[in-house]
Amino acid sequence: MSDTNIKTIAIGPYHPLQEEPEFFRLHVDGEIVVKMDVELGYNHRGIEKLSQGMHFDQVPFLVERICGICSTSHPFSYVLAVEDIGGWEIPLRAQYIRTVVAEVERLHSHLLWLGLAGHFLGYNTVWMWAWKAREPLLELFEKLTGNRNHYGMFKVGGVRRDFEDGFCHDLARVLDNLVPVLDMFKGAVSDDPVLRSRMEGVGVLSYDDCRAYGAVGPVARASGLNIDARRDDPIAAYPLVQWRVPVLKAGDIYAKALIRVMEMYESVSIVRQCAHKLLTVRGPVDLRVTDVPPGEGIGHYEAPRGECFHYVMSDGSNRPARHKIRAPSYTNVATDVKAVVGETVSDAALVLAAVDPCYCCTERMIAVDAGTGATRHSGAELVRLCQAKTERLRRGGRA
Repeated sequence: MSDTNIKTIAIGPYHPLQEEPEFFRLHVDGEIVVKMDVELGYNHRGIEKLSQGMHFDQVPFLVERICGICSTSHPFSYVLAVEDIGGWEIPLRAQYIRTVVAEVERLHSHLLWLGLAGHFLGYNTVWMWAWKAREPLLELFEKLTGNRNHYGMFKVGGVRRDFEDGFCHDLARVLDNLVPVLDMFKGAVSDDPVLRSRMEGVGVLSYDDCRAYGAVGPVARASGLNIDARRDDPIAAYPLVQWRVPVLKAGDIYAKALIRVMEMYESVSIVRQCAHKLLTVRGPVDLRVTDVPPGEGIGHYEAPRGECFHYVMSDGSNRPARHKIRAPSYTNVATDVKAVVGETVSDAALVLAAVDPCYCCTERMIAVDAGTGATRHSGAELVRLCQAKTERLRRGGRA
């Protein structure tokens, strides 16, 4: 293979199989991808800076809009970070409610991805099945919160709404109807020869590459990396119920699809156990926190895509002095540069979609001179400036 044979094909920044703008530059020899470059930065929204201008109680409404599909994961991580600063232990009933909301969201997020995967593969029947099965879950959220997404449930010190016993019974009914559908999906993914031929052995990400790139969530577990923030650093009601972390080893698109189906069974089990406990566990659901002391805190939660991490610094005022966010797609998208190599152009878009990317979660920006377009600061320089500002805040100064 000579360099003269290498051509470049662009996927993005706008592409039918990418739900959000992102730019992937494929270097191909004929139909085979030999290298890929990723460009971020088309969706930067300045969430961290906006957070510093909001009251601690307003920030959950902001960060749940980082991602519409997993809009509980970011407020979950954020409130854990602030509660880490204050050292608060929230009421037991609130712990169960948080777990139910998060796991029902995991179900609807995985079903959404499964439907899109079927659509990308040309199997639109799976798409319609999955999104039909997802609808009762969204109706549950609408009944509880008034919203199908962005539920506004999480706050520092607990949750904003309690569950009525009737809602717990509704949960049980919806889950009873969902399990046979999951059985059907499991059979479709594992038995259909067309699906398996498009997914099996395609886009393989090795265990070592997972470790090297810091992959998280189903992407990591599909390659044999046994990690899950819910289990490894127990929070909410997860240590109070029985569940397991599914792990596969193949690392291909097929394993990534199957691992998500397996995780949905675990989510059903977790929600059933929590809903049963909520029928007997009574008490408050909110500590009514009014002031956040100075300090630093971290919070992380296993979002449907993997570990979501928030760092919050408080200077004793009513707003975060610093708020740093790392979404799971930030590391998972980077693994594509390994998984896509050796695949055909026709399979490349499937490999990119297999990590369930959320590009608006992922974005970072670069500082440039408005007049010349030249880069003002390198990545290393931006890190140095960020660390210097954090140190000034730690010593009691302002920006």
